[in-house]
Amino acid sequence: MMKPKSSSFSGYFVGILLLEVMTSASEKWTVTIPIGHLVAIVGGQIELSCQLSPPQSAKHMEVSWFKGDHFTSKLVHLYRDGHEVKGEAAPEYVDRTEFVKEAIGEGKVALRLHNIRVSDNGTYQCSFKDGNFSNMASMDLNVTALGLETQIHIQAPRTDGLMVECNSGGWFPQPQMVCKDSKGEVIPHSSQLYSQDGAGLFHIKMTLLLSYKSQGDMICYIHNPLSDEGKQINIILADALFVPVHNWLMSFFILSSAMLFFIFVLLVYWCFKRKVSRYNFIHILNSIPAQVLGFACFCAMLSIYLHFRMQVSISDPFFSLYNDWIWYMAKMVIILMGFYIVLITALYFTVRGHFKKMKNIWKKSTEMQSAKCRHGKHYKK
Repeated sequence: MMKPKSSSFSGYFVGILLLEVMTSASEKWTVTIPIGHLVAIVGGQIELSCQLSPPQSAKHMEVSWFKGDHFTSKLVHLYRDGHEVKGEAAPEYVDRTEFVKEAIGEGKVALRLHNIRVSDNGTYQCSFKDGNFSNMASMDLNVTALGLETQIHIQAPRTDGLMVECNSGGWFPQPQMVCKDSKGEVIPHSSQLYSQDGAGLFHIKMTLLLSYKSQGDMICYIHNPLSDEGKQINIILADALFVPVHNWLMSFFILSSAMLFFIFVLLVYWCFKRKVSRYNFIHILNSIPAQVLGFACFCAMLSIYLHFRMQVSISDPFFSLYNDWIWYMAKMVIILMGFYIVLITALYFTVRGHFKKMKNIWKKSTEMQSAKCRHGKHYKK
């Protein structure tokens, strides 16, 4: 009866001893990381550090870094048998990693990642392996980028206000933009569009419609929500931009057209009064009053051109705005000139033919009256 008890006690003791050996082996060492959340800037570099606890040499161990989870992991760098293993890392990390092993005798290593890209954003695993035992730790790398280019475009004034377009690119993650007027009040945007380029960087385009009453400076803030950094753009808008150009410009053209038409009617009336059938109509157009009128119109258009042109230089981004207006004005003047040329020509030939007919009718009626008079005198005799 004692032998079975002794055998049972021995088996129990061996089981306890094996369990303690396995437990001590599993608690031999662990992998720790100093910082769990890292932030890197696009184009810069970052160090992914990890170490053994308790500190001990890792020269004989296999050290590796992976990106992603266990199912979609990519090998970033591998250290084995005392040297770095080339050719096994993922293609996007070739020639961009550097193994820092100055403190490997204490179990401290780091992977320096150069030329940070947007695609490097994600979770990384640092793994140590010694024989059949391994352990790893995870860290998160957040990639950020501040905008490199910011452009402001002022579109041609419209009847309802001035259109301002803000473009900024080279951001990650998706930025936030807000514009405020000189009073600090937020200006509501008309539209806001986001897009990404091939490198994964975000581009933002926001348009604002400024009414003619909201004169003054404007400040636009572009904010990166991850790094809590951003840019501030001060936009100084000249008061002349808020003048409703359409209103006074159209009034000017309407008034000029009315004056030209009135002068034309006076010329036609003058021709009728002076018996235009005997008067050379072309001579009127070539007369000094007509030439003075044309020169006055030319001077008026030139003064308007200089008024717009002298406000900005060619290098100024507003130059295209005024240049477009000059083209619009030139087109309107050409259309008006063509219209009046056609009108004057048509009237000239119409009036000329009409007076020829009137002259023939008057000549015939005069001949008939003189014939009747001769016939009456002959009848009395």
